Amino acid sequence: MITGWISSFFDLEATCWDKGTHGVTQEIIEIGALRLNPLGEVKGSFHSMVRPVVHSLLSPYCKRLTRITQEEVDKARTFPEVICRFEDWLFVSREFFLISWGAVDKTLLENECRSNRVDCDWLDDHVNLKQIYRELFRLPNQIGLKAAMRREGLEFEEAHRAMADAHNFSSLISSTSGSMAHGRALNQNINLT
Repeated sequence: MITGWISSFFDLEATCWDKGTHGVTQEIIEIGALRLNPLGEVKGSFHSMVRPVVHSLLSPYCKRLTRITQEEVDKARTFPEVICRFEDWLFVSREFFLISWGAVDKTLLENECRSNRVDCDWLDDHVNLKQIYRELFRLPNQIGLKAAMRREGLEFEEAHRAMADAHNFSSLISSTSGSMAHGRALNQNINLT
């Protein structure tokens, strides 16, 4: 990690349907994030369920995949309320990187912010850890988080839950600290000015 900068690892879960379902807008239903200091120590966490409003009923596929229940999202706050709380949590530090495994989470967050008329300029400092991992280890293709963790000999926590995945890729970056966390990969992919 860059000296003095805070890394915020985040993951999202969103409404989803079986393959073959087209033209449906995904909505975020869970946000999980960890804040790590420059030494790689966890210094805070954020977790919230989000109530979808366009497609308020979770599909059977979504419930099976994520193990998120209808009751959990029904009790949750809507996206504008949750994203305000997430921003407050993020901006505890002015110098932070928002890191996810792949670009999908950033795209989901941007789309949801735009559809709710919420500013999302703070997403400009997003880091795609999946792409950096592929480039750093000269892999022919990007690989999934589970495969990357296996490659590093790490235990993979449950998939398709936001906090578990945030823990998974913070563990991955800590285990590859010589190459990724302190290495040139982040410096080359993040504009610090």
